[in-house]
Amino acid sequence: MTGWDTMSKKKHKQGSSDKQAHRGEPGNGSDTAQADKLDRKHYEQELARLQGELVKAQLWLQHSGHKAIVVFEGRDAAGKGGVIKRITERVSPRVFRIAALPAPSEREKSSMYMQRYMERFPAGGEIVLFDRSWYNRAGVERVMGFCTDNQYERFLKVCPQVERFIVDSGVQLIKYWFEVSMDEQTKRFSERISDPRKIWKLSPMDLESHRRWYDFSRAKDAMFAATDTDWAPWYVVNGNSKRQARLNCISHLLSLIPYKNVPLETVDLPKRQKPNGYAPPDYAYRHVPEMY
Repeated sequence: MTGWDTMSKKKHKQGSSDKQAHRGEPGNGSDTAQADKLDRKHYEQELARLQGELVKAQLWLQHSGHKAIVVFEGRDAAGKGGVIKRITERVSPRVFRIAALPAPSEREKSSMYMQRYMERFPAGGEIVLFDRSWYNRAGVERVMGFCTDNQYERFLKVCPQVERFIVDSGVQLIKYWFEVSMDEQTKRFSERISDPRKIWKLSPMDLESHRRWYDFSRAKDAMFAATDTDWAPWYVVNGNSKRQARLNCISHLLSLIPYKNVPLETVDLPKRQKPNGYAPPDYAYRHVPEMY
C-alpha cells in the first residue's frame, strides 16, 4: 500500500474543478463519511511495518545529518494528532521532535512572527513535526480576527519566500493538510462531548471551526493559492477514515525522506557482574499494590 492512493499533490494550472478535488473537501454537503475499509488486524500489521521503516529512517537521519520539517495542518478533528502519535510512538523523541506551540506570550507577540517557530527548527539528524505551525496566521488568526488584514496579507506574500530560504538552507520541508467531511467532523466532535476520555480535546475554537466551516474553507483556499509552491507543496490527506489516513500519510512521508539502510554493528549482550558480597538492604519497600 502506498500513500498516493488517497493523497495527491496539487498541480499548477489546473481547472477549478480539479483544484477543488485536490483540495480535498470530501463530502462538504451532507454526504456520510466513509467507514474504515481496513480491518484492525491488517491495519495493525501494516502500521507495525511502517513504524519499522520509521526506525530505519531515524537511524539514517542520525547517520547522515539530514534535517526535515513536517507541517501538520487541517480541519479540527481531521486526525492530525493521531497520525503524529503513530509516527512518534516507536522512535526517539530526540530525533522525531514534536512542536505544538501554545498561544504566544506577550513577549512573543512583539517579536517577528516566524521567530518562535524558527527556535524549534531541526539541527542535523533531526526531524521536527509541527502540530499546527506558522500557518495559524492564514487559518484561525485570519478567520477569528486575531491578526490585522495587513499582517495576514503580508504573511501570504512573505511565507513562500521564507520557505524557500528554509529549503535552500538544507532543510527538507513537507506540508500536510488533513481534510474531513462535515458529517464526519460533527460525529467526532459529538464523541468528544460524550466521551470523558476525549472531552479535553474539545476547545471553544473547535466549536467555532464547526460553526464557521465555510469561513475556514475560504481561508484554506486562499492559503493554498498563495503558498503551494514547487519548493514547498501542500499534500492533502483524506481524513475520513482514521486508519487509512494514518497509513497513507506515514507511507507517503517515508517516500519523501531519502533514507537508506544503515549498517548496524553486531551487539552481544554482556554477562552480568558477580555480586561480590552485595545484599539487598533490610528495610521495607513501598510497593505498588498488585490489583490486576
